[in-house]
Amino acid sequence: MVVIGVSEPNQLDVFAVTAPGLEPLCAGELAGLGISPTVQDGGVAWSGDSASMARANLWSRTASRIIVRIAEFRARTFFELERHAKRLPWDRFVAPSSAVTFRVTCRKSKLYHSGAVAERLAESLGRLVAGARVTPAGSDDDESAAPSASQLFIVRVLHDTVTVSADSSGALLHLRGYRQQLAKAPLRETLAAALLLAAEWSGDESLFDPMCGSGTIPIEAARLARRIAPGRDRDFAFLRWPDADRRMWSSLIEDARSRELPASPVSIGGADRDAGAIRAAQANAERAGVARDIDFAVQAISSMENDDGPGLVASNPPYGVRIGESDGLRNLYAQLGNVFRRSRPGWRIALLSADRALERQLRLPLDERLRTRNGGIPVRVVTAPAPEPARSSPNL
Repeated sequence: MVVIGVSEPNQLDVFAVTAPGLEPLCAGELAGLGISPTVQDGGVAWSGDSASMARANLWSRTASRIIVRIAEFRARTFFELERHAKRLPWDRFVAPSSAVTFRVTCRKSKLYHSGAVAERLAESLGRLVAGARVTPAGSDDDESAAPSASQLFIVRVLHDTVTVSADSSGALLHLRGYRQQLAKAPLRETLAAALLLAAEWSGDESLFDPMCGSGTIPIEAARLARRIAPGRDRDFAFLRWPDADRRMWSSLIEDARSRELPASPVSIGGADRDAGAIRAAQANAERAGVARDIDFAVQAISSMENDDGPGLVASNPPYGVRIGESDGLRNLYAQLGNVFRRSRPGWRIALLSADRALERQLRLPLDERLRTRNGGIPVRVVTAPAPEPARSSPNL
């Protein structure tokens, strides 16, 4: 058996789980935190101390969760599984009488029943925990993976190799704590941040979302512009671990707050024709602490005001994934392209898109920045440069 990152008290084998396609963006974030990341399928890996794990939880805008790999071993029988499981340092990640959740996936292995594997692992904890529950396989992005007060262990059995990881995040990292009111088709905070980062927006130019819904993109933009740590106001599973360093965490929070700007240095706005969506966006921005940084308005795309920029129009327009819906959206996309060219000559545009036919209605030179999924739908982040200014006709 190989016990990963726990034989040395100050070293952990850490992995930031991301949505597909977001790995390079997450790696860039982690590198900025002084971490040496390695991009892998489904996330970013590194070896570091507990402070590096804590910084990743606090600062990553694109990771879904941060896990610590505890052990990796071969097991073709339940006897082998139980023998190895009893030697794992469970007490480093679970306080006495705590609740524990196991989520197990089994593929191409002699041990193929995920529920039975989870039961054997739960039994290996003995009297350490008050009770352990087993959840369906799901994905690393599954919001129902574990109750917030339960320590989640993620177990993968592949080709008879068992990998056991402890979740350090608790609730998924896109749950910043501010978005309690939703509009139709809400966008996850991690994907909104990924849209901004893929468009290379860092808070040094204006931003406007003409179809902002419940305000996720403008809110994430305002928090990015003000350098507000995305995990500043929430709880994390690692803070309940027996060896949690509360002094270190307090120091990280204090440092994060010292870096914040009192107001956004650039103009940020959001609009939607649905008044209810704008009310939700304003309430969410208030909870996020950036209500004064964003100008929200109830207005249609056609009412977009002229602005020479520089700036970024960033939005998550409707996709029309159901049969027949895209026909009704062609005019919307065509109008967005027309208004953008006419009213924002010094601006760039960045969109989440799921339909190339609708993209063509924009009549813009789009460039693909990344591919990922939104609510199970394959989407792309596409960008276009500022439109050329209109040329006046020569006098004849």
